[in-house]
Amino acid sequence: MSSADTARADPGSRSAFAGSTNDLAADTPTSRLDRALQWVPRILASKPHVIALMGLGLYLIVLPLLGVVVTAKAELIGGNYTNVTSDIGACIAAGGTLHLISQDRKRRRMDEERLTLVRETHRLLHHLYADTARELGHAGGLIQRAARPPADPGSGTGGGSGTGGGSEAGPGAGST
Repeated sequence: MSSADTARADPGSRSAFAGSTNDLAADTPTSRLDRALQWVPRILASKPHVIALMGLGLYLIVLPLLGVVVTAKAELIGGNYTNVTSDIGACIAAGGTLHLISQDRKRRRMDEERLTLVRETHRLLHHLYADTARELGHAGGLIQRAARPPADPGSGTGGGSGTGGGSEAGPGAGST
């Protein structure tokens, strides 16, 4: 039973209130709040925001070290060095997260294209070599596993899948 199932089974549980911790946000936001929150990492990782925080860091951290007096009101509004450095760290983390998300989406698209290509190649091979596919136990695009011999543990092949390259899977193979 997953944590989401547990939360549904026990509506008073803490995870029912907060939601699942391993559930990712949808690629397309559904509510206005989700659409607004989707912009937060982009804003945090933007170059103007990082430059503004670095300027604030210079003003609140470097200038006092050089002897320039920064007023208490400026520190109250701008924060102190821990606030500024943690904000810059949040910008770096947001940018890294955005990069990972975009790379994952690209990888997912490439995997889908690769899977489509493999399926199409498989379909074409079955069309071109229908007689041989039937002899190997493939009928109508489905593998008849019961008709295939068990895999030989010493050969390293998957039970005559035809990937070994020679004519061993063809008709009349092995007759001496």
